[in-house]
Amino acid sequence: MSIKGAVASGHVETSRAAAAILAEGGNAFDAALAAMCTACVAEPVLASFGGGGFLLARPNQGRHQGRTIVYDFVPQTPRFRLPATDIDFFPVVADFGPTQQVFHIGMGSIATPGFVRGLFEAHHDLGSMPMRRIVEPAIELARDGVRVNDVQAYMFGVVGAILQSSEASRALFESPRRPGELLGEGEILVQREFADTLEILAIEGADLFYRGEIARRIVDDCRARGGYVAMDDMEGYGVERRAPLTLDIFSARLQLNPPPSTGGILIAFALELLRNTDPTALGFGTAAYLSRLAKVMELTNRARVENRLHELDADTAAADLLHPELITTYREEVLGRPPAPRGTTQISIIDEAGNAASLSLSNGEGSGYVVPGTGIMLNNVLGEEDINPHGFHQWPRDVRMSSMMAPTLVMDGGGGLTALGSGGSNRIRTAILQVLLNRLAFAMPLEEAVNAPRLHVEDDKASIEPGYDEGAVDVLAPAFAAVDRWRQRNMFFGGVHAVHRQGNGGFEGAGDTRRGGAVVFS
Repeated sequence: MSIKGAVASGHVETSRAAAAILAEGGNAFDAALAAMCTACVAEPVLASFGGGGFLLARPNQGRHQGRTIVYDFVPQTPRFRLPATDIDFFPVVADFGPTQQVFHIGMGSIATPGFVRGLFEAHHDLGSMPMRRIVEPAIELARDGVRVNDVQAYMFGVVGAILQSSEASRALFESPRRPGELLGEGEILVQREFADTLEILAIEGADLFYRGEIARRIVDDCRARGGYVAMDDMEGYGVERRAPLTLDIFSARLQLNPPPSTGGILIAFALELLRNTDPTALGFGTAAYLSRLAKVMELTNRARVENRLHELDADTAAADLLHPELITTYREEVLGRPPAPRGTTQISIIDEAGNAASLSLSNGEGSGYVVPGTGIMLNNVLGEEDINPHGFHQWPRDVRMSSMMAPTLVMDGGGGLTALGSGGSNRIRTAILQVLLNRLAFAMPLEEAVNAPRLHVEDDKASIEPGYDEGAVDVLAPAFAAVDRWRQRNMFFGGVHAVHRQGNGGFEGAGDTRRGGAVVFS
């Protein structure tokens, strides 16, 4: 029996939903949209109709054949700011175990959501099946309930302060058997209100969310309870379509998420620093390789800050940051010195016709606010420090938020095509960078490339997973104020889900075990 396509995502139900659509004759984009909806049921901390994301789509048939399109439907900053004293905005601590991170939630953390507009516009452009069929897997799962797996139970624990911050959120996520505690592994999460919302949206379309009853509920609650989003913001939201950032390196062509988002260009920058390096000569996991990789990560982060990448013009950012003189300056710092030692999910799909979809979704961590009667928790994007470089409540008005999300496509010299991406906040870029190096430089099989141990460098600290030789890790100590040696693999280091279609039509896939990765072939 021929394979109709491959799906990799952060939950088996998300992948199954997409595979079912492929099996019925839907294309990769129908499948991606079905998975997009189902992820909001199965991975509710990481994906929500109240958030947004990016779809990097490469149609291989139809009117868009051969043209890769990036659909940007991340949240937009509101058009007006209010005095901070009138805003509902407060910190909570996300507990990853070995490390903690402060996030801000409340009505004042909500940016204008783009998810629903992105869903319907991508369907208009690329879909081949009716929206009512595309949402059916998510509706069924929401009504019947999804069993909480270990990864989702862990996520509930990480953001427990958010899930328990409002009565509506507690009603969704608290255990019916253990009052006051969140659902645990093996328990069933049922979302009947969300199922009803999906059903109505599929019939009435995106205007219900942006101009109709749902929009009015959001706007009225923001006005009454200290949020920024107004009706002008909802009605004015639009999807941005962009050409990808393209980079030829290691005998492959990469297509990445372009500016104004930062993840893709930072991956390209890091790879440019390594262009004249032969990683295989250093050896995977050696002290020399870890030193070089750590330095590249350090310089990439420094370039992001020093060049104020979040402020660069979207049309010129790539040329500015990838200018040969700048690359040379930073590369010399790598080669000229001796060796020295936030929530997102990903869906990757390629079908038998060669259509490819790399879809990255985020709700931040959630604001704690659930739109009454819908089961939809809105984002807390205005509360993330990574995208508030000038301080909270100082964001520029009515602009598309920048993001580290970096859906990626790779076309290799043998006619193969790979779709990949990652969750993990600021670790997205380093996770994808390492998988690309593992695949393109070290020629690892896809599953090995995804599940190899990872390093992340930021703020003068190196965080590293187990699996490297301790002597090789020791070489990092003199170069950083701290070296965090994690005892086990962790979702902190991202979650890269990837699929590959070989030149001869064969498929392979890899789901990142750090984030419950699941691959399904249809």
